[in-house]
Amino acid sequence: MDVVLMFEGDRQHLFRMLRGIKNRFGPTSELGVFAMGQAGLEAVADPSRALLAERPTDAAGSVVAAVLEGSRPLLVEIQALVAPSYGMPRRVVTGLDAHRVALALAVLERHAGARLGDRDVFVKVTGGVEVDDPAVDLAVVAAVASSLAGQAVPEGSVLVGEVGLTGEIRSAPRIAERLKEAAQLGFHHSLAPNAVEGYRVETVKTVAAALVALGLRPD
Repeated sequence: MDVVLMFEGDRQHLFRMLRGIKNRFGPTSELGVFAMGQAGLEAVADPSRALLAERPTDAAGSVVAAVLEGSRPLLVEIQALVAPSYGMPRRVVTGLDAHRVALALAVLERHAGARLGDRDVFVKVTGGVEVDDPAVDLAVVAAVASSLAGQAVPEGSVLVGEVGLTGEIRSAPRIAERLKEAAQLGFHHSLAPNAVEGYRVETVKTVAAALVALGLRPD
């Protein structure tokens, strides 16, 4: 087998992702984004803009994350819904690693004082996209905190950062490329663990500091 390609997506979503799993003759770090049109699959020239086209403004639980899919920086919307549980609390995750989301929820409870033990938590990536970039952690934490507090994050914000078990926010590779993609779509307020020359970045080192910067109180 020289080349193995995999399509991601389902019938209920417009977008399809084409990934290279194995390629004997070249890299597998590229990602193709396509939309199912009337004439079949059509390439999406600006995936970030397309994925955020229907994002609601000023909505609690909605956060934009700058991730890397293959070698391509991509902006995706992370949505979270926290609701009272009337039985065993549920954790439902779509488009993300459920174990990473569980870690993010535990950190949010332990290091930010959030109370989630008696609440259902639903987290998803909109558009049918699957994300495995650890730098999505901060956006997941912020989306859950936003829904829990009933407060929207400041408009025009984009988040980047991996969350550690002690509540620290760790750096992510190629932050400048992520922020360049965000700036092209009008996102000029970024939260990240490191400053990047030429971009407006509010540096945050802990989950608690990030929530303060966003004006969220998830209690």
